[in-house]
Amino acid sequence: MELKDKLVSSFMAFENEVDVDAYVHGLRSDAIKIFEEKGFPTKKDEAWKYTSLNKILKEDYSVFPKREKALEYSEVRKYFIHDIDSYKIVFIDGKYSSHLSQTTHEGIDVCLMSSALSKPKYRLVIENYFNKAATKDSLTSLNTAFSQEGAYIHIPKNKLVEKPIQIIHFSTGNEAATMLQPRNLVVVDENSHVQIIERHQSLTDNAVLTNSVTEIFANKRAIVDYYKIQNDNDNASLIDNTYISQKMQSHVSVHTFSFGGKLTRNNLNFFQNGEHIDSTLKGVTIIGNKQHVDHNTLVHHIEPNCESHQDYKGIFDANATGVFNGKVIVEKEAQKTNAFQANNNILISDKATINTKPQLEIFADDVKCSHGCTIGQLDESALFYMRSRGIPEKEAKGLLMFAFSNDVLSSVKIPEIKQRITKIIANKLGVNIGFDL
Repeated sequence: MELKDKLVSSFMAFENEVDVDAYVHGLRSDAIKIFEEKGFPTKKDEAWKYTSLNKILKEDYSVFPKREKALEYSEVRKYFIHDIDSYKIVFIDGKYSSHLSQTTHEGIDVCLMSSALSKPKYRLVIENYFNKAATKDSLTSLNTAFSQEGAYIHIPKNKLVEKPIQIIHFSTGNEAATMLQPRNLVVVDENSHVQIIERHQSLTDNAVLTNSVTEIFANKRAIVDYYKIQNDNDNASLIDNTYISQKMQSHVSVHTFSFGGKLTRNNLNFFQNGEHIDSTLKGVTIIGNKQHVDHNTLVHHIEPNCESHQDYKGIFDANATGVFNGKVIVEKEAQKTNAFQANNNILISDKATINTKPQLEIFADDVKCSHGCTIGQLDESALFYMRSRGIPEKEAKGLLMFAFSNDVLSSVKIPEIKQRITKIIANKLGVNIGFDL
């Protein structure tokens, strides 16, 4: 049985097992019909022109992992940003792990999606926000149909969340192949500020496919800093769908660090619904072997006097494939928009591939917009200069590539994350850097 048919036939059994109200049931029923009609995207779809899901869809995934496996903190400590105090929402094979988590309802809600979907006290937020930013494409609809567990974060107005929130999903390999569909909802009310770190981590060589959806709502003057750390095993694939709705004077930044995994597809969508909004999208990708990373971004400027900044760096070795498909839409009413988009790439190997397509669709006449991309190799003159000063070739290349990615790292606001990413980059490049960026 093909995976699509397996998922559609499993939907009724899934609905009978979960406890949700009629509103959510209606959303799920509509969503599974959309997925059944559209199916999985193919390379015939323009947005998926350079990314094929064929190989990963051939696995016989368990769509509802039956066995649970407990993990000790010592086994997974290295995957946390453990040198900072933080709230933690941890899932093991799609199930909430209470002993690895630290949630709260003291002034803010940092808890579980399953509770929010089933308990009356969360109904108003769910009806106002759940599935309101997400589009009705096939993979997002598939997640909506099976959404049960994930992170639910609600920050009321005028709150400065004193410590970051970590969302971590572990897969243990209890099944020969596992499909996970976490759903996160983040609502940040007026004048509030939160920092969130998200990670999906496989602890097994078994195949794992994660189809994740996150909706983020930044209300008036809210500030959201979101960090995605993607450094998974070679048999793990991630389709990460993130939708961000911003109101006037809000600031949202998303940093995506893609270093591992078999196939990673990041769909990042910003919708600016107000004036004086600032949206930041930055990423660093360093991959090799036959890894594939695809960044698909959208910033929709709807009202005037707003800004967006995109800066993605990629370093590709061996038979790796990178994709950047970035779109900026400026509506006629969005005068005085300032939109910047850049995608710069280095190919270390002759067999590595990058497909990059920055796009601007501008319907306003008083704007400042720019976009561009570069594909090249390391600067030979700079490399020669460093080697002439006694720096070995390997270390010289590492330093140049560190400098190449520094523009992205410089805007990271949590020092411990910057240190962690610096170490991962050094390890990926096989060099020992004696300083922090």
